[in-house]
Amino acid sequence: MKLKNILSRLAQMLVTVIGVSFLTFCLTYLAPGDPALMLLEAGDTIVSQETIEQTRKELGLDKPFIVQYGNWVAGALHGDMGISYSAKKPVTEKLAEGFAGTLLLAGVTVVLILLISIPLGIFSAVHQNKATDYLVRIFSFVGVSMPSFWIGLILLYIFGLKLGLFPIASASVTAKGIVLPAVTLAIYQSAKYTRQVRTVILEELHQDYVVGARARGLSESAILWRHVLPNAVLPLITLLGMSIGWLLGGVAVIEMVFSWPGIGNMAVRAITMRDYPLIEGFVLWISIVYMLINFAVDISYSYLDPKLRKGVRA
Repeated sequence: MKLKNILSRLAQMLVTVIGVSFLTFCLTYLAPGDPALMLLEAGDTIVSQETIEQTRKELGLDKPFIVQYGNWVAGALHGDMGISYSAKKPVTEKLAEGFAGTLLLAGVTVVLILLISIPLGIFSAVHQNKATDYLVRIFSFVGVSMPSFWIGLILLYIFGLKLGLFPIASASVTAKGIVLPAVTLAIYQSAKYTRQVRTVILEELHQDYVVGARARGLSESAILWRHVLPNAVLPLITLLGMSIGWLLGGVAVIEMVFSWPGIGNMAVRAITMRDYPLIEGFVLWISIVYMLINFAVDISYSYLDPKLRKGVRA
């Protein structure tokens, strides 16, 4: 990717972040309730109107909207997104705590997705229209059709409640606690990936270069591993990038089902408790993660696609 294109993408990302932050701040500003009152009443104490006004002044809530937004942006640029109303901690600290659990869950899930979907997709494509192909397609169809939270509840009931192999609720990051949420997410995502891998492999197997390779006497395994798979990588990278962004954004429903201490679970609790600074920080985090993942995918195209690679060198 040329430097000009990189700078253009970075400028677009900056404009998008500003737009997302402004819209989020505007929505929380217009939301019902007084943030100062909610912050003071978090300790179940009765406060006077004088104390509320003093707190509003300390938080800068007595200033015009545009001034509040400007102060928030200035603080965010220095890593200060305010104080969480519910936790009484800096928002950046709360985001870091939630991100640790989400990052681990996302990493394990991605590994499981690749281990399940790529072999199944290739196997299904190579054995097209055979009994094994139909079985794989049924698995992918059923997996896509079932809601992920329902899969999670079934696994939780069987392996957590009935068999007692895994904890029902995990308030901390543990090896046993991560198994069921990771498997739940992997089943749901692998069903989609398996279909995509099968489709891409089938398209490549019908290309002219495959026919030529067979005519030259190359074995099917050599054609598959040396020629077909490298050409099938690019479409899958886009899907993988979207999945990583989705996982790092915090899969709130699954994290809530398994009580996993991730950023999605934290965001749901913040919305419930009207913790506006934490909500604003979370939305800003989500937008930045998605844009950085997409940017990394675009750059990877420039090095993995031979045509684009030649353009970069030129």
